[in-house]
Amino acid sequence: MAKRKLFCEINPLTYAISLHKEIIKRHVKNCLSHERFTVRRQEAKLPVVVYSTSNNMIKRGPGIDAVLQQNKADNIRLACSKINGLVVWPQETFSFWRVVGKTSKRNGFTEGRVLVNGRLVAGVGGGLCNLANTLHLLALHSSLTITERHYHSDALAPDPDGRHVPFSSGTSVNWNFLDLRFRNDTDQPMQLCIWTEGDTLRAELRTTVELPHFYRLTEEDHHFHLEDDGKYYRLSRIYRETIDKATGNLLACELIRDNHSEVMYDYSLIPPEQIR
Repeated sequence: MAKRKLFCEINPLTYAISLHKEIIKRHVKNCLSHERFTVRRQEAKLPVVVYSTSNNMIKRGPGIDAVLQQNKADNIRLACSKINGLVVWPQETFSFWRVVGKTSKRNGFTEGRVLVNGRLVAGVGGGLCNLANTLHLLALHSSLTITERHYHSDALAPDPDGRHVPFSSGTSVNWNFLDLRFRNDTDQPMQLCIWTEGDTLRAELRTTVELPHFYRLTEEDHHFHLEDDGKYYRLSRIYRETIDKATGNLLACELIRDNHSEVMYDYSLIPPEQIR
């Protein structure tokens, strides 16, 4: 028997109604919240780098729309200009959407790739999941407390070298109800420095005093599996390790994602040796 469709999956109108309902619900929730949200930016960088990362914003290859890729990069540059230099003070919460704002043409955003009901389509503000994923990585490699994050498939494109890097993608945001939020429960400020150089997105998390620990992501049992619905999925378990800087001892290891992601690209590109 065919699986019954959700209301949002019936047609574009029901999807739009569902979307609007979720946006209103988040507005109400924000109004009732007692959280202190981050709003202050500063040009001067804090002295200590907690973690840094970078990635290429543009994907190239067969079937990839070059215009949407360039638009994605432009959307990321615009959002970076709103975030770069933001200081998350103790007991403050960073909210992606409270900083970036609505992804409308009026606000300067253009059409990039977005994921709607499991399909990649063109949509205004598309590509910001790349930026959210980079910010998520900064938080995962620090003592910031992640209070909200959402996942989509981390198998949107094949790994260029055939080797999967944990959280190379997969953090989902959607104005305004799918947010990325993290809180500073430490006693020192944390600064988000994020900018672009050409087609490269660069990011640093900075603070005032060296932290006693560092963090490392590891992945176990990574493979692909063909399931009963006729689709391939990427499976793995992703852990975050907390390591003492002075001794190198492993202090903690927590499972942060039991990954089960639909492959969203040509199955012929899946390495045969990784299929089980």
